[in-house]
Amino acid sequence: MTQRFSKMHGIGNDFVVVDGRAAPLALDAATIRAMADRRTGIGFDQLLSIEPPRDPSCAFYYGIWNADGSPSGQCGNGARCVAAWLHRAGALAVGALVRLESPSGPVAVRLEEGGEVTVDMGEPVFDPARVPFIAEAQAEVYAIEVDGHPLQIGAVSMGNPHAVVEVPSADAPALATLGPALTAHARFPQGANAGFVELLARDHLRLRVHERGAGWTLACGTGACAAMAVLRRRDAVDERVRVDLPGGTLEIRWPGAGQTLWMRGPAAFVFEGEWLG
Repeated sequence: MTQRFSKMHGIGNDFVVVDGRAAPLALDAATIRAMADRRTGIGFDQLLSIEPPRDPSCAFYYGIWNADGSPSGQCGNGARCVAAWLHRAGALAVGALVRLESPSGPVAVRLEEGGEVTVDMGEPVFDPARVPFIAEAQAEVYAIEVDGHPLQIGAVSMGNPHAVVEVPSADAPALATLGPALTAHARFPQGANAGFVELLARDHLRLRVHERGAGWTLACGTGACAAMAVLRRRDAVDERVRVDLPGGTLEIRWPGAGQTLWMRGPAAFVFEGEWLG
């Protein structure tokens, strides 16, 4: 089996993008894992498929699979790469706001002059049952024990579940073990992306994210949105913030409850190839 693909990244969060507009994607979990291997495959954090929409109000659907072959509900950096891929394919004009359908529902994307992409990520969801996160009642902060360490976390969904921990330093050595343990914590029945956020200023954050199904990544778009939303809900940050991740910087804007959250950042092509299976 052969499969044409584009290799892309959004500030280091890297993807394989495949064109499924004319035929359904025929890749099983084992094949996706083989493609994701960074020594014997192509190497990527997530695979994205571009397909006809299920929702008639949307122009295209994009599927998301993690490096371990598991499906994902949303990917902010991936959404930007999908928009850039569609623009290069002649299906998205600069400046046009277009609705795309993700596994977790519609998002709106706009390709900006200069190549950056703005994405309407929807309103953050804090209801524990919808994250999902096991809790007796909704709260801004939850006490949780992770690998023997007591932590205070925020729980939020940005189309996928996130645990957000404010830390004095995003470089703390303890995060190497806390990240995987928090991702797999029993109070997150579907697992979680574990984000460790350092508050530099009211408009400036520093973040590292351990993603379920992918591990530590250079960037996580939904993780940046989640970290900003959790801190904004506590009135710790302003409406617009810069979020520095190991791979680069994203701009996140969220006025607050009842409003959608917007993310802006770059999307880059790396190479084209053919998986020979």
